Amino acid sequence: MASFPAYGGARPKPAPKAPRRTGVSIWRPFARRLFVAIWIAALASNLGTWMQNVGAAWLMTSLAPSPLMVSSIQTAASLPIFLLALPAGALADVLDRRRLLIFAQAWMLAAAGALGILTIRNQTTPALLLALSFLLGIGAALGAPAWQAIIPEIVERDELAPAIALNGINFNLARAVGPAIGGVVVAILGAGATFILNALSFLGVIAVLYMWKRSHRPGVLPAERVMGAMRAGLRYVRHAPPLRAVLARTAALMAGAAAMWAILPLIAREQLGLGASGYGGLLAAFGAGAVIGGVLMPFIDRTMSRDAAVGCATVALAAMTGALGWLHSLALVHLAMALGGAGWVIAMSELNVATQLAVPQWVQGRALACYQIVLQGGLAVMSIGWGLIAGPIGIAWAMTLAAAALLVSLAAGMRWQIGAIGEMAMDLAPPVPAPQADGAVDPDSGPVLVSIEYMVDPEEAAEFEAAMYELRTVRRRDGATFWGLFVDAADARRYVEYFVVDTWIEHLRQHERATIADQEVLDRARSFHRGEAPPAVSHRIAASGRHHG
Repeated sequence: MASFPAYGGARPKPAPKAPRRTGVSIWRPFARRLFVAIWIAALASNLGTWMQNVGAAWLMTSLAPSPLMVSSIQTAASLPIFLLALPAGALADVLDRRRLLIFAQAWMLAAAGALGILTIRNQTTPALLLALSFLLGIGAALGAPAWQAIIPEIVERDELAPAIALNGINFNLARAVGPAIGGVVVAILGAGATFILNALSFLGVIAVLYMWKRSHRPGVLPAERVMGAMRAGLRYVRHAPPLRAVLARTAALMAGAAAMWAILPLIAREQLGLGASGYGGLLAAFGAGAVIGGVLMPFIDRTMSRDAAVGCATVALAAMTGALGWLHSLALVHLAMALGGAGWVIAMSELNVATQLAVPQWVQGRALACYQIVLQGGLAVMSIGWGLIAGPIGIAWAMTLAAAALLVSLAAGMRWQIGAIGEMAMDLAPPVPAPQADGAVDPDSGPVLVSIEYMVDPEEAAEFEAAMYELRTVRRRDGATFWGLFVDAADARRYVEYFVVDTWIEHLRQHERATIADQEVLDRARSFHRGEAPPAVSHRIAASGRHHG
């Protein structure tokens, strides 16, 4: 048995909570050279991606122009993120993120290059187009959590929101320009040329990542295994109400927002009578509106809460979606697309920032992976769904139903509020010393039973129990598989907290995972202890396999 004064015991005084939204200048991250280099390389890559999206969607309207097949392009690109995001998030937290990103970019270069060569040789079939789009999606899935998780590494915490907004501007600037270029390229050189240009665009990102000398923060403990990291990530989500609120809001939004992405190619061709360049022009209008929305983000941060911003953005998306079903004036359609683009980037920026602020650094890749699962999974599933709906009832009524779904999703903002995220101090607290064991302990031995004894004034019992059940969330989120609080029948002052962790090494990781916000919860629970000595802590390890050998 090992004994230690307290898991999460005496620590320095907690730092003040994170400041409220202040609307830091959106251009401030551009003062960092690394951010600028990555931003420019990503812009080139995003331009290639949007050119490819136009080429793929337009090629499918020629190969198999049914609503189901056209909407399947969006599903093929999004489904891998739904399937692979959690393993990718675990890899982003366990492996070197820089190397993982280089591998993902090389994978997408190969897939886009193969699709381009096959298309130029007129050998692409609908099945091949979907298969290679799926392979591109695998590369995107592998890189997405790591790509987002590196942002806090290259900017300061108060620059996180503008950095994410600038990334949104980057993506949507490419959306504004890339589809128009892609439409012209398709009209002149064919869809295959857009695929080749997309393949080449990944080279710039690979070069910048290769030259980045990423600083490493060596940990005292060995790295987590991928499967264990995945379980830890899911456990964290299960016991993190703020993160679950973000995921719920994202899912509600995607239910209706997916319709535009799925059906827009058919709206362009059949309802508006446009060619490839005209379809690119619609996406360009959407991207232009998104750029405007990104520029407005600091003003929005200063003037309204995150919940209000997402609500207003949802209304804008609903207005665009409903208008697309019935408008035949090209000028009005472009205006609707610009409005929707602004709503899209505002909603996505707010939800992405909330995801990153809701979790500490050690689990950020996995949290972002769960966000991507909900986002891209919603797009993948609902794109097929809206394609199936549009077949029998027509495009106009399908878009009307999607607009109604977006308005209904506003109710999610009342149930799952995200406005307080960012006020929690999610920086890691200084770790306490690891518990000392009597002899060598196999790191994988377990389970480990931790017990902590408190002496509490019976008049304060109700408040103490409430504080302890708040602490329960922290224990479960950071690694405990069981938690319980018991009172001694013979002495009403004596309470014993128990929690179980799978292995000794996992319990040691608990000592490294506590945040400043967690420390505040622990300090409040410990403040009710009335004993002369600190709460007594004991660690018991399952006898089988405790010692090496």
